[in-house]
Amino acid sequence: MKKLSYLFIAIAILLSNIMCSVVAFNYRDMLCGIAPASVAFLSAIPFGIGIIICAVVAYTLYKKSK
Repeated sequence: MKKLSYLFIAIAILLSNIMCSVVAFNYRDMLCGIAPASVAFLSAIPFGIGIIICAVVAYTLYKKSK
């Protein structure tokens, strides 16, 4: 269970890195476009939900391993 917990922690960290790059890419594109640049931050919502779910699953698995 501990190894599975570490896997979910790694997935959460990977998702946060991907989220940063996606938001930065969208922000750059929207600065030159018609939409306001703050709309780019809406793409962070699904990533944030995924990170929270991974963190909760990792915490639950870690507690079950003890």
